Amino acid sequence: MLNYPPKILIAFGETFGDNYKEFQSWLLENEYKELAALSSGIKGNSDAINWLLDNGYPQYAAFDGAIDNQKEAVLWLRKYEFDFLEVFASAVNENLDAIAWLNKHDLKIFVLIAAKISDYRNNLTYDYHKLHF
Repeated sequence: MLNYPPKILIAFGETFGDNYKEFQSWLLENEYKELAALSSGIKGNSDAINWLLDNGYPQYAAFDGAIDNQKEAVLWLRKYEFDFLEVFASAVNENLDAIAWLNKHDLKIFVLIAAKISDYRNNLTYDYHKLHF
C-alpha cells in the first residue's frame, strides 16, 4: 500500500466519505480495482473480499480482517511480513501507538485515511454476519 501515489491514496480515503460512489468509480476506471474492492470489503461486501483473495491481494483481505480484530488475520499479516498493514489496521482502530508510529514515519496520509475509515465504521451498525478472514 505504501507504493501508491498520494493521489490514489486520497481517492481511496474518499471512498469512505460523502462522495464515495464517484471515487469508487474512479478507482475502478483507473485500474485500481484492488483498492475499490478493499473499500467495498471494509464496508462489508464479502464478494469484494473474495475478489481480493482470488486476484492476488490476500494482504488486503487480511487487512480488512485485522481491522475487525480477527486474530487469524493479524497473525497472517505478521507471518507474511505485512507489518505496515498491521500498524495501519491498528490506526483504524484508533490505537494511539499506531497513529504515533505513522506520524513518526511521515505517513500522515495514512493517519487521515485511518480516521476516515474509523469514522465510517463508527457510524455504522456492526454486521456480525461479515465474512471472517
